[in-house]
Amino acid sequence: MTDLATDSDYDVVVIGAGAGGLNAALLLARARRRVAVVDNGQPRNAPAEHMHGFLSRDGMSPSAFLEVGREEVVGYGATMINAVVDDLVAFDGGGFTASMDNGQVLRARSVVVATGLRDELPDIPGVRDRWGRDVVHCPYCHGYEFRDQALGVLGVSPGSISHAQLLRQWSADVTLFAHTLDLSDEDRATLAARGIEVVDGAVAEVVVRDDAVRGVVPADGDLVARSVVFVVPRMVPRDALLTKVGCAVGEDGWVTVDKAGRTSVPGVYAVGNVIDPKAQVVTAAGMGCAAGFAINFDLVQQDIAAAVAAKTS
Repeated sequence: MTDLATDSDYDVVVIGAGAGGLNAALLLARARRRVAVVDNGQPRNAPAEHMHGFLSRDGMSPSAFLEVGREEVVGYGATMINAVVDDLVAFDGGGFTASMDNGQVLRARSVVVATGLRDELPDIPGVRDRWGRDVVHCPYCHGYEFRDQALGVLGVSPGSISHAQLLRQWSADVTLFAHTLDLSDEDRATLAARGIEVVDGAVAEVVVRDDAVRGVVPADGDLVARSVVFVVPRMVPRDALLTKVGCAVGEDGWVTVDKAGRTSVPGVYAVGNVIDPKAQVVTAAGMGCAAGFAINFDLVQQDIAAAVAAKTS
């Protein structure tokens, strides 16, 4: 059990209450650790009506899922705080201070950063307005619901080509709008082999009428009817807190962690999309679980060391 004589407010402060942060908090609260979870209630998947691929929760709304998670965590004694952590500092003697936008400052022995990422969308009219509804990203999250419909893919990155090929699994009617892509002869041949049409030129607009996507208009062409548009956004990690305390960043520009979410800074852990842009809800939850086990184990080692030192002093 935690030594309540320590001078930290909490054993662990979890920053971010998505699936990863909440699952870490759940494990730690069940381990009788003093846990605070700080979040401002603005998850990345808020625009989506349903989430998929999470066994037993398939089709559940993201907001309902998070509400159930919060209730479970609070039920084990964790503290939920509606705020944003805007500064994280390591202090002498170990531990951290987390300063929030409400003026409150928390002290903790360890910190879990689960702040996710932000999706940077192309500046094309109609894209942001329909994001999360019928302008979407993930084929595994949305492909089944849009199966056999007329699908469009905006060519905003080289990955858009493989995205179009992947979506061919769900529909025989897939069109790749080249937009900023310079397609090679090989690209065109492989797309044609799968029956994926290519529309060259920049995209001027994703047309929306009667609260639904109706098609895509190239800058120098006519409307190409589509009912759904897929786009690969530029994913930017919300990792300012991690880099500020000195967490190492890999060659890919993302903070590096071990399999349990440990960063290069002792006592700082990270889970979910802040370290992995491909992590879906179920993946992030698993990362949170692994981190929760690791954090409690690491804290136990600290407790043992402190108890031995007290005995021998």
